[in-house]
Amino acid sequence: MAPIAFLAKSRQLVRLQKFKSISTFVHLHQEAVLEEPTPPPPPPLPPNPASGSPRYNENWRSPASASSAGDAALIPVGLGFLQQTHAARMQLLSQSLDVQSLMNQFADWMTSQRWEDMKQLFEFWIRSQDVNGKPNKPDVNLYNHYLRANLMIGASVGELLDLVAKMDDYGILPNTASYNLVLKAMQKAGETLAAEKLIERMLQTGKEDKESLPDDESFDLVIGMLLSTNQIDSALKYIDLTLKSGYMLSMKAFEDCVQRCVSNVRLDTLVSIIERCKKMDQNKSLCPPWRVCQYIADVAMQSDNSALTYYALEFMAKWIARGEVARPPVLLSVDEGLVVSALGTAGRTYNSRLLDGSWAVLKRSLRQKKFPNPESYLGKIYAHANLGNLQKAFSTLHEFERDYGNSNQEDEEDLFSPFYSLNPLVMACSMNGFATLDSVYYQLENLSQANPPYKSVAALNCIILGCANIRDLDRAYQTFNAIDATFGLTPNVHSYNALICSFGKLSKIDEAVKVFEHFVGLGLKPNATTYSLLIDAHLIKRDPKAALSVLDEMPELQLKLVEQIFEGYEPSKEMLKKIRRRCIREMDYESDDKVESLARKFNIKLGTEIRRNLLFNLQYTTDYA
Repeated sequence: MAPIAFLAKSRQLVRLQKFKSISTFVHLHQEAVLEEPTPPPPPPLPPNPASGSPRYNENWRSPASASSAGDAALIPVGLGFLQQTHAARMQLLSQSLDVQSLMNQFADWMTSQRWEDMKQLFEFWIRSQDVNGKPNKPDVNLYNHYLRANLMIGASVGELLDLVAKMDDYGILPNTASYNLVLKAMQKAGETLAAEKLIERMLQTGKEDKESLPDDESFDLVIGMLLSTNQIDSALKYIDLTLKSGYMLSMKAFEDCVQRCVSNVRLDTLVSIIERCKKMDQNKSLCPPWRVCQYIADVAMQSDNSALTYYALEFMAKWIARGEVARPPVLLSVDEGLVVSALGTAGRTYNSRLLDGSWAVLKRSLRQKKFPNPESYLGKIYAHANLGNLQKAFSTLHEFERDYGNSNQEDEEDLFSPFYSLNPLVMACSMNGFATLDSVYYQLENLSQANPPYKSVAALNCIILGCANIRDLDRAYQTFNAIDATFGLTPNVHSYNALICSFGKLSKIDEAVKVFEHFVGLGLKPNATTYSLLIDAHLIKRDPKAALSVLDEMPELQLKLVEQIFEGYEPSKEMLKKIRRRCIREMDYESDDKVESLARKFNIKLGTEIRRNLLFNLQYTTDYA
């Protein structure tokens, strides 16, 4: 029996693959038994990374495409608690948060910009209940976070307005921040009219609820939208409301306002806005960027707006002061050409405040390292002369002579010429006739005896030419003699030119020529102004008694004077045109041909004077009177 049992037990070692043995015992009692159900197969092992599985190939061999596969495919089927969806987790999280915890969660998610999660969590939370079994009720700040999430996701203006309207269902009122979020959406969509209506609604509801009144951000958003569509009048209305409400005008809104006011030629409006800002403590520190200050100054000077020019220079002065106290210091300087233009604007508009401010900015920019340029001094003299402040004008002339009186510049002779650079001072001296001229002369005489004395040939030359302008030859001659006799100075070429002008305006040609011959004999070299004055003296002579004896000789004398200019001076176009005009009117065609040859020699195009000749040849009649 034992061998049989051994063989029976060993059968399984040699049995065929499909042979099924019920029992190895012959006398075993057998009963029918139902087959038990087959248990489910265990979860499969993860595939071999080397077997070419798409998931492992993507995550291991191609990491760049790992994000395209869903994370749920890696979760085993048997772990049901890990198969929860994202929405289920949000719903579960919403049931465990109160208002403050939800606010903290939102604050955390805002830093990572999880706007979709914020929106979904709030919507689950609002449908959940608190620990007391009551529905969750948000406050206005929490609801504003929900509005912000919708705004950042890209919700339309209509959707945001609907969400604001639903705030009433929760017993809360929208505040300024709520409306500002809607205004931002309107700004993105370019709905300017809707934004204007919304801020008007805020102003109306703000009479009952102060929490919904517009703030500086509200006004800034609406102002920006209106300026972007060139609705400058409406924008100025809300700028005015901003300032009346005591808010600070933002720098961006101010720059946009400057651009629009300039493009629409509303410079006076811009001045009023700046003045109102300067009166308020919140806006006293308003200072546009340096480039904007320069732009304002350029546009203001082109329009001769002295007030706006002054404010632009004042802004620049603030930047210079800030740069000097900065660490490390930033040394800013205003371009001197801009200051010269500002001085000219001050003179044309008679604005003494702009004059003083321009000069102060220039001195601050130079920092005592160099003298102002001659053009700056001349601009200041021009402004003081136009303002009628002769005392300050001559004081500026004294500073000008002190800095540049002994310079070796090529144009030094023209710097102190009463005919060109100092002519505004001459015109101011002769404005009220001999009274002003005598007053200036006596002041100069008193200053010459002061300690230290002030003596200036340039100042006396201005008086001589002023006397010539009012045709007062006696005062001109007396002042010329006083240069040497009273002041102890030596007349220069400008002094003699002024005296020649005095004689020439009274048609005293012989005396003018004698003055010319006198100072040439003294060794002084005449300049182009000398010859021009002599030619003008002949041209303006209208004495009928001397016509027969002098007119025939005038063209020859004029040409003789012009030929003397060739020694070192080139005749001007205007000079030759004057001579040609006289030659034609006197029918001296030979001299006219000589003028034409001189013009060709110096490459001067005289042109024609058809229109002038038409006026000269008009035949006046009383037939149509």
